[in-house]
Amino acid sequence: MSEPVVQIRNLTLALPRGADRPHAVEDLSLDLIPGRILCVVGESGSGKSMSAYALTGLLPRSLTVVGGEIRFEGRDLLRLDERDWRALRGRRIAMIFQEPMTALNPVMRIGDQIAEMFEAHDLLTPRERRARAVALAGEVGLPNPEQIVRAYPHQLSGGQRQRAMIAMALALEPAVLVADEPTTALDVTTQAQILTLIRDLQTRRNMAVLFITHDFGVVADIADHVAVLQRGRLVESGPADSVLRRPQAAYTKALLAAVPSLTPPVREPITAAPVALSVTNLAKTYATRSGFLGKPRVVAAVEEVSFDLRRGETLGLVGESGSGKSTTARLAIRLIEPDRGSVRLGSLDFTALGPPALRGERRRIQMIFQDPFASLNPRRTVEQIIAGGPIAHGTPARQARARARELLELVGLPPTAAERYPNAFSGGQRQRIGIARALAMEPDVLVADEAVSALDVSVQAQVLALLEDLKQRLGIAMLFITHDLRVASTICDRIAVMHRGRIVEMTDTAALFRAPEHPYTRGLLAAVPGARLAEPA
Repeated sequence: MSEPVVQIRNLTLALPRGADRPHAVEDLSLDLIPGRILCVVGESGSGKSMSAYALTGLLPRSLTVVGGEIRFEGRDLLRLDERDWRALRGRRIAMIFQEPMTALNPVMRIGDQIAEMFEAHDLLTPRERRARAVALAGEVGLPNPEQIVRAYPHQLSGGQRQRAMIAMALALEPAVLVADEPTTALDVTTQAQILTLIRDLQTRRNMAVLFITHDFGVVADIADHVAVLQRGRLVESGPADSVLRRPQAAYTKALLAAVPSLTPPVREPITAAPVALSVTNLAKTYATRSGFLGKPRVVAAVEEVSFDLRRGETLGLVGESGSGKSTTARLAIRLIEPDRGSVRLGSLDFTALGPPALRGERRRIQMIFQDPFASLNPRRTVEQIIAGGPIAHGTPARQARARARELLELVGLPPTAAERYPNAFSGGQRQRIGIARALAMEPDVLVADEAVSALDVSVQAQVLALLEDLKQRLGIAMLFITHDLRVASTICDRIAVMHRGRIVEMTDTAALFRAPEHPYTRGLLAAVPGARLAEPA
């Protein structure tokens, strides 16, 4: 085996006073080997991202290095000043961030951002930088490199933006690449492409890669070696196959057990319950224009979508980004208006309602949003967040507040949580608050738009179990939008697969996973990361 290019030894990072524990990372030792990928896994707060930030010199000022060293090319990185880091970062150690739309400059063209990597280190002439940017865009698989380097980030898809980030990271041919959750926000086919790209580039360039993730499916597809962190401490490490198939630590076993199975549970078909939501021939098109004088382009986001959803049933809408699933959800809840088609809630024609009637009936269909951090008002207490809707619809304030506390217990939080603000809760707890807020309106239908995609695998399992329990107890119908087929297999009674605005296949979940009929569905299932991951015992 090659000598390590990076040696992390006994790294300890102190958290600020008042934190839930003394150290973000405690006594951590890891090696990065050229040509190998080390996956660091763990739940939010385990210290995996802080370890990556220490390696790249990007630690928040609130964290203090109290022990250990990170050796790279004969130097301890923890003792470099900012001038040394400017010379090193990007050139010898590069990073791919989790959210490319946030990491990329929205007012700079993609090519200029790639070329800036050379400019920052005073390398090449302007003409050579532009040529190299085009070549890198082609190397990472961006289509029409000469044209796409002139595009802005908002004109690219999520996968294309992530490829542009990878091109920037690889521009100066670093020895070490740090990838912090680079595929979390991507659909399965794009995720598979990015993982293949990282593995291929890493092999060709003999880089050492530190890959941060909470997704064991990704670990199974890409890792050579795995390190598992829990609350800042290394609890297990070893070759990927050994850790995945013969885990030793109880924490590793629990994480693996929480990975949703690709074998759906057997469910009785729901055919006798009344229809709670009926969608008929929904259609929505958008017109976009390229430049001020460019020709308009019509995009059919949703075309002739129809389905019925019964009380006590969960229907999953799955597909890649841009398939139309979230647009369908927003049309169903009338956050946007359809060009044609209808939505019925029971016997009520929901699409025919004018603004006054719509305000009164909107309580019957409620939404659980994707991001539990952005969807809760940080200036209101949890009680105010949950009780606000019922009060606006005429429920007496005292009654609404009492109901809010009951709902907190229903979703597994103590009634005392009502007096606190959202920033006092974890991501999973915030999503439970979002569920309680939706239930406060006593809806007939819940629309969950990627409601667990931002959560760790263990928290995700808890929220899915909660939604299943609430559906069974309350008889609510649920429209569940997701790009994660493992999650869909866990919670959905039926699945509708969307592709380019149309439903191309809709059937019982078990039947779809056992024998998918449409080629697009088969492609989605083939792209699920870790499809060969051993099922938990």
